[in-house]
Order: sequence, then structure tokens, then C-alpha cells
Amino acid sequence: MLPSAWRRRAAENCAALLLALLATLPWAGARAGAAAPASAEYLPYGSVADNPRPVAAPHQGGLFRVSQGGRVAYLFGTVHVGTRGFYSLPPEVERALVGANRIVVELDTRANTAWLRALALHGSYAPGDNIRRHLPPPTLRALTDVLHAQGISMASMAGYKPWLVANLLLSMELERKGYRRSQGVEQALLSQARRHGLKVAQLESAEYQLALYDTMDELDAARYLDEVLGGLENGRALRTAQAVIEAWSSGDARALDVVLQESTTGPGVVAEFTRRVLLGRRNPDMASQIERLMREDSVTFVGVGLLHLLGANGLPQLLAQRGYLVERVY
Repeated sequence: MLPSAWRRRAAENCAALLLALLATLPWAGARAGAAAPASAEYLPYGSVADNPRPVAAPHQGGLFRVSQGGRVAYLFGTVHVGTRGFYSLPPEVERALVGANRIVVELDTRANTAWLRALALHGSYAPGDNIRRHLPPPTLRALTDVLHAQGISMASMAGYKPWLVANLLLSMELERKGYRRSQGVEQALLSQARRHGLKVAQLESAEYQLALYDTMDELDAARYLDEVLGGLENGRALRTAQAVIEAWSSGDARALDVVLQESTTGPGVVAEFTRRVLLGRRNPDMASQIERLMREDSVTFVGVGLLHLLGANGLPQLLAQRGYLVERVY
């Protein structure tokens, strides 16, 4: 594949994959050693005593109602890639969508221009530099073997940073197993917005998301790639992705708690990055954005990756701490 085609591929796959990271990366520390105890700052959600318990019937993801001063936001936990058969959505979600003035997603991936700019700024090396100069020999050999096994030349990927290459490999593995961005929940929400003429907003930008990954230093970026290669090699990547999607499909509280624990514990770079950055840094920023959007519309429907709703630092808890009434619909 030509380098220009890889750039287009990178824009499409990263838009899907980076949204899906919270549902696919926690397994990746397979080469890093045994898991550490759960972090005290990420507790199973539902830990606020006055929140109602989930209904007994299986429901997809989780749905919360946030209100203050006559303004309402619904928070719906999503997965960003999927398969046929995900839909229809639960009736509680459908009713909330019908009454919404605006639909909000983490990132509106329908246009690639912003992704291409962000990839050039954060995901690519400067001219004359390449990934070979930034990886230890064992990781470079493992990466070369994986690429060649898939018929991809090292030269076509050499201009990208290790964390970006890792994410692209994950995305391609999910695609090979039938998981598609086009079947993800966000695409269903965007379709609803088009069908009903609703406004669409995003909580983050492409530049913001890729800049977070670009905070990794050279050592951590190489370890990140090594962990992902390990997860792909031993099959744990796919098994965990399937477990996450099954937990989302059933809404099983125990399964969701396991997803949270496995996503934020362990000594590997992926778990640490998920805990500290993908959740710890992003969730407060998302909460502030939701507050701003609630001031603009009477009813706002927000679809965010499932893990953003879980734990003591999840969006429902953060908004409750800011004085909003937060009710768990299911």
C-alpha cells in the first residue's frame, strides 16, 4: 500500500480506534507482569448510595439522567465498534433520543480533515526521522514480523510514532474479526441526528485526543507498542474486546465492574495511561463540556465510551459532585 493510502487509512482507523481504546486496550499489558491491586480512585460505579440500582432486565451499556434548573442531559455508555445485531437500542434510550435537542459524541468522525492535520502534528515523525530510530531491537523485530505477516512493508509505516502504529494494528485486527466502526453506537446516534434534524456536537477535538497520546515519552511509547504486540500475539486483545462488547450488550453490572478493574490496574504502560490520561485527565474536561452544553439546550443526549461512566471518577459521579441531580435510569 502506498504511503498516501496509509495516511488515509490512518485517518479512518485512528478516528475509530482511538474512540474504541477504552474498550480494547486494557488487556495489552500481557508482557508486563501480574496485575496490581485495583486503584482506590476508580471504584465500581453505583457506589453513590442514593443512586438507584440497575433494573433486572438486560440493557445495553448504562444510561444516566443528569438535571439541574430545568436542564437535562442523558449520558449513555457506548462502544465505538461493533457488529450486526447490536440494534435496536433499549426503549429508554430511544425515548431519550426522541426528546433531545442535540446529540453529543466524543468526536464527530464524519470528516477526516481534522484527523489528517492532527496526525501530521502529533502522530508522525519529522522528515528524515522514522520509527526505526526510536524502538529497541526486539520490539522493532517483532513489529517488522507482524507487518510482513500481513503483507505490509515496514517502509510504509516507518513515519508514524509507535503508539499510532500500535493503534492501527489493533484497528486492523478488530476489522479482520468483523468489528466495524460503521456498526458502532456513535454511528447509530449520528444517523438519528440526521434523521430527525438534530444538532450534533462533540466533546473533544482530534487535535486534543492525539495530543494526549503524544505526551508519552520515547520509552513509554516503545513499551506501549510492545504491550500491544504482545496482546495481539497471545490473542488476549480480541478476547478482551469481545468481553467488553458482551458486557455492554448485557449491561451486566458485575461484568462492567470487571471491565473497569482490568482497564485501570496493572504495571503496564497501557493500564497506567488509561488510568492517568484516558480517564483521569479526560473525564473532568468532559464533565465541564457537558455542563456548558446543558446551558445551551434544554435536553442533551450524550453518547460516550462506556468506561467514562464507571467508577468514582466517572462522569455521573463528577457531575453529582458539581451539584447536579444524577439518576441512574438503568
